Parts: sequence; structure tokens; C-alpha cells
Amino acid sequence: MSPVRRRALLAGLGLLAAGCASTLPPAPAPQPPARATRVHSAARGTEVNLVITRPTGAPDGLPVCVALHGRGSNAGFLEGIGLQAALDDAVRAGVAPFAVAAVDGDHYWVDVGTGDDPQRMLADELPGWLVERGLGPVAAAFGISMGGFGALRYARDHPELRAVAVCSAALFLSWGDAAARKVFADRAQWESHEPLRHTQEVRVPTGVWCGNGDPFLQAARDYAQAASPEVVRLTEGGHTNEYWQGVLPEVLAFVGQRITR
Repeated sequence: MSPVRRRALLAGLGLLAAGCASTLPPAPAPQPPARATRVHSAARGTEVNLVITRPTGAPDGLPVCVALHGRGSNAGFLEGIGLQAALDDAVRAGVAPFAVAAVDGDHYWVDVGTGDDPQRMLADELPGWLVERGLGPVAAAFGISMGGFGALRYARDHPELRAVAVCSAALFLSWGDAAARKVFADRAQWESHEPLRHTQEVRVPTGVWCGNGDPFLQAARDYAQAASPEVVRLTEGGHTNEYWQGVLPEVLAFVGQRITR
């Protein structure tokens, strides 16, 4: 073949390839794995952080597990203990993809008479924020420490949830223990919210994790005995980031195996 004909043929193939490429639909843009925004919560009377974590490359419409942080922390806490990597690993291991939505809370995630109502935020405002971000409904809840108290309180009012998981849940064996936190207005208010006083009112598949060196270990044992959760894991560890990071894969697997049922 002459050089002239070769150049002409190659040019023609290039035009053909360009023409075929122009007829192909554009590839869908993958969703960013984690995204943090500020939103105004009328229920809490303040702006809060909302952190959405999706499996890398996941589509819109995923079901959501709401994640509640511990006392003195905020919505970014789980990112700091490896949520993104653990969520990606769970999906690669065969768990159906789901998103995790974390939001700022306070005073054990309940209204203690100050007009700041985290439970109302979760029930009335969070669903709309999720829709605006292309996500499905809240189908599970997960909480650490104070967030464990809040997650069980949330599950009590939301029997439609597919799962609730708690790590080192800050539950109180007595009014004296609760009063020492200087959060609840009085004993009656605490008792109305305390998960240990309402163990039969959570009708959601439950998983309980706690380290055997955790100050809330006895509360975890009492809750497990009274509520008979589907999963109870009392293993080596304390009330620490290292412990929570270590059990996070188990928690995500527990949630993921149930959230799309």
C-alpha cells in the first residue's frame, strides 16, 4: 500500500471512530464518596453539619443509614475513623450498597426542655435533606456512645427501620448515673427516653457492640439480656476510637445485610 493510501485509510478510520463515539451515551458521573454541607435545622434552632458518605462510584437513590455521633463530637467523626474505606470494603465483599448520613446532635439526641430537639430533626428534616441529595429514605440507624442512646431512641419511634446498631451505647443503669451527666432536666424526663427503660418498644433488628473494658459494659449486658438483640458482640476493647474503628466493618455488614430487605 502506498504511503498516500495508508494516510488516507488511517484518516478515514479516525473519522469513523469519532463518529461512533459521538453516538454513545455519556458515562454516568460517579457520585463523590463523601460530601459535607451545612444545613439549617429549625428543630434544633441552629445550623448543623450534614456529612453524606456513599460507596465510591455508587448511583443515586441509595437507602440510608443515619449515623449518630458521641458526646462532644460532630457529624465528621466517622470519617475520622475510616468510614469511607470500611464502606467501600463492605460493598466489595458483597454487601448491597447504601449511604451513611451523619448529622450534628447534642444532649443524648433528645429534647431535654431547651427547645433543641434532635429527634424531631431526624424525623422531620433529615428525609428532605436526603431527597435533595438524590438519596433514598432512612432505613437504618447507627450510633456510638451518646449516639447509641439516640439511635435506640430513634428506633423506638421508627419501627419501619430495617436495622439499628449501637457501639458502646451510653445507657444509664440509674437516675444517679444519668443525673451526673447534667443533661436531663429531671428523673421523669430521663426515664421517658432511657433505652434501658423501654427495651420492649424497639421492634427493629438490633445489633449491640461493646468493649469489655468500656464503662458502659454492664449497661450493654443489661440491654442485651432484656431486649434479646439479633447480634451481641462484647469483645476486647474500651471506649476508644481504636475499638470503634475495629468493629466498624462488622457494624456495616450487619446494617448492609438488612437495609435492603
